[in-house]
Amino acid sequence: MISKYLDKQVILYIVLLGIISVFFIHSSNTTFSQYSGAFIIKQCLFYSIGFIIMFAIAWLDSEQLKKIAWIFYVLILLLLIALIFAPESIAKPINDAKAWYQIPFIGTFQPSEFMKFAFVLVLAKTITGHREKLINNSLSSDSLLLLKIAIITVPPMLIVYKQPDTGMIMLYLALIIPMIYFSTISRKILIGLAAIPLTVVLAFIVIFTQYNDFYNEQLLSKLDDHQISRINGWLSPYEFEDSSYQGRQGMLAIGSGELTGKGYLQNDVYVPEKHTDYIFSTIAEETGFIGASIVIILFFLLLFRLVVIIISTKNHFAYVIGAGIIGLLTFQIFQNIGMTLGLMPITGVTLPFVSYGGSSLLSNFMLIGVILSFKKTYEGYFF
Repeated sequence: MISKYLDKQVILYIVLLGIISVFFIHSSNTTFSQYSGAFIIKQCLFYSIGFIIMFAIAWLDSEQLKKIAWIFYVLILLLLIALIFAPESIAKPINDAKAWYQIPFIGTFQPSEFMKFAFVLVLAKTITGHREKLINNSLSSDSLLLLKIAIITVPPMLIVYKQPDTGMIMLYLALIIPMIYFSTISRKILIGLAAIPLTVVLAFIVIFTQYNDFYNEQLLSKLDDHQISRINGWLSPYEFEDSSYQGRQGMLAIGSGELTGKGYLQNDVYVPEKHTDYIFSTIAEETGFIGASIVIILFFLLLFRLVVIIISTKNHFAYVIGAGIIGLLTFQIFQNIGMTLGLMPITGVTLPFVSYGGSSLLSNFMLIGVILSFKKTYEGYFF
């Protein structure tokens, strides 16, 4: 039975996060309801479907995962392309972004969320297949591998960027970069790749602090209006009050919770998207620093357990996949909580297994299922 090999700790942590999710989605929409809908029923339905999908994927072994990798990638890529041309009757823009298909009686379907699962499998298959054909690494072979990775990842990322969904691009990079690092690529190339974003960040800081006119006229003006609004709201929240409204309200809600919180259903600070992107503000407002810390500890335990599972496999294919999935979840948790605290820009990134949202929740279940499949395979057939 597969249940014999499923990791009980991982399942326990996800169940606890699910309970937290249901309680605080309900609370977020009781006091201030920005939207109408049966959010609790839908979230419970998504959780039930998610567990079924997770168990189904966990039943597969490495070879079966490799077989479905390209099929799933092509399917999601076609859905992303079709989304560009789809009429608003089936793909209505939400917050000026055309990123969802409308499904009657269920809600929305976001293909870009499932591209994370496709990237994990296809990139891991490509990286391990490339390495198996080589005896020794060389600059040319490493460059060829990077070219393969670029060909796989750049087209979907360009489509998602044009939707526009900058937050999803950040998640893709959080998945791809750790996978490249664990691809046994040359350290010299890795250092060169790492120097690029570091140089960009340092240059941005210098330009923003020392050359403000150049920053506004030559850099900021090249971005879309919604991107400019979010950057201004993050860097200068009290100068651009309209752009920073959600962020300031989120910080106010978190701060007002103090140490022990106001109590369940006692949130009285209005925060837009409080049941989705900003659900952590509800948790912190009602349970305070103590309750918010418990949620963070749960996430830490989940991530730590996933690391233990991957390390125990002693398999390169599993290492590459595990690096991508754990890197993605770690960044997503940090980005979501960070933006509610004003430390990170607002990007629309959800809190895994806690925020309301079917596509995000199901895609995360699929990723966890992949890691559990390695535990089943290597514990079930070790002897």
